[in-house]
Amino acid sequence: MHRYLALVFALFIPLLSLSSPAQAEPVAVTDNTSTTPVAVKAELAMLQQAIDTDIHKLKHAKGELKTIVEYRIQNKTLQLRNKIKDLLEATPIDSAFLQPLIQGQLNYIQQIDSYIDDNIDKLEQQLGSGKDDAILLDIAKRELDKDTYYKQQLETLNWLEQVGQDISEAQKSLLQILIARADMLESLVTYTQQQLQAAVDTATSAGKDVTSAQTSHVMMLKERLAQNSQSLNIDINLLDALGQDTAALKKTLFSVSGDITQDVLSFDVASSLIEQWLNTAQEQAINHGPTVVFKLFVFCLILFIAGLAGKLAKQIVKNTVSNSKLNLSKLLQDFFTSLSGKAVFTIGLLIALSQLGIELGPLLAGFGIAGVIIGFALQDTLSNFASGMMILIYRPYDVGDLINAAGVTGRVSHMSLVSTTIKTMDNQRLIIPNNKIWGDTINNITVEHQRRVDMTFGIGYSDNIEHAEAILKSIVEAHPKVQALPAPTIKLHLLGESSVDFIVRPWAKPEDYWEVYWDITREVKMRFDAEGISIPFPQRDVHIYQTTK
Repeated sequence: MHRYLALVFALFIPLLSLSSPAQAEPVAVTDNTSTTPVAVKAELAMLQQAIDTDIHKLKHAKGELKTIVEYRIQNKTLQLRNKIKDLLEATPIDSAFLQPLIQGQLNYIQQIDSYIDDNIDKLEQQLGSGKDDAILLDIAKRELDKDTYYKQQLETLNWLEQVGQDISEAQKSLLQILIARADMLESLVTYTQQQLQAAVDTATSAGKDVTSAQTSHVMMLKERLAQNSQSLNIDINLLDALGQDTAALKKTLFSVSGDITQDVLSFDVASSLIEQWLNTAQEQAINHGPTVVFKLFVFCLILFIAGLAGKLAKQIVKNTVSNSKLNLSKLLQDFFTSLSGKAVFTIGLLIALSQLGIELGPLLAGFGIAGVIIGFALQDTLSNFASGMMILIYRPYDVGDLINAAGVTGRVSHMSLVSTTIKTMDNQRLIIPNNKIWGDTINNITVEHQRRVDMTFGIGYSDNIEHAEAILKSIVEAHPKVQALPAPTIKLHLLGESSVDFIVRPWAKPEDYWEVYWDITREVKMRFDAEGISIPFPQRDVHIYQTTK
């Protein structure tokens, strides 16, 4: 039942509150005959009567009916206060009519304050029943309700001053309550923060074995700290409006919540915080300075040694893989060389971090989680990496090979696990992602030690076939870069439309392909011309027939 009441107040009390109360500017007050319309008076009287009736019902209501009554009280009170604000803005102010209404609001706030105190007392009596966390949280919420009503109380006192009533004694009484309450809340938030830190440390130490009860305890303490901090913030604003020095309270609030507001950034608060931080830094430097400096020195020394060891490991691995009888590919050699150096430096970095007191277990777990997130973000890059690993394992080509892949022909100048750099025949440098190459046909032109040079030459139908064949054979055999084995193929291939075609297919080294091709083509043209053998070009005979009529 009390939790339902707390929920309703928590939902509707903020609607009744205003920004930081301030002293109202002097307004002309009249004691003349009432100027408020009769209809407005009747409406306000009905609202006040409804509130009084519901407050009386609240003392006897139970269960959900009590929640409904609380809601009606909040709703009617909101309407009444809005009407009072409108009348206070009118000129002249009808003080004779408004004064009892405002006094009624003050009485209402005092009754609600007593009602909340009674709720808090009943909640405190339940402590020790095994549900202390939930009960203390309910108490913190009710305390926040009280502070919200204190805010309304100061606003209502300012209204009374506007209608010409002396509020000095009431303000003094409220000021004493707020000072004592702020002192209590300051101690409470400091204590709750310490309890929260202890609970967090306990849950962290438990690691994977943390229980649901420990987690729930931490969450309850966080919520209590938030409620108490909000209460203290309201009291600080009220004390500021009453002209009190709240620098110490603001410093406490800032140290607990960490929220930097305009109030917190006042000169007194800022200077106090800076002084506290400097004192803490000085104490830490005196007590722990030499230890920290020594740890930093060891950290840097280990990193320096790890860097040298990494370079040494790279050099050793490079010499090993380059002289290995396994005939490793250039990509695989670079991979092992780079991996060895980075692995040694990473081990050294982890050792250095451990010297600073950093737990490596959570750090490595964090790297694992980050790796999964980065993996999803870099899917294309990882696809290139996977293709690079396949190229590394199956070695379809290596640095220096002339290949045709991904629609590009050129010589491989550099390889990595994500891309391949190809230099084309016209000296253009192309960087191709590995997944483009691995997902397409790869033609390694230079991987074999021999390559056949395919050429076709045509002679006229009237030319001597044996003579032409002898000339072609002599030209091929005379070229110094044509290999004897396999033997060149020189055969009559086609009887074309305008020529008799020979195929000429000598073998040469891959790097000599174009030289053989161009030399033999040039020599065939020169020898055919010298020997009187024609090289026909396409021609067509056109016959014209003339008919007579």
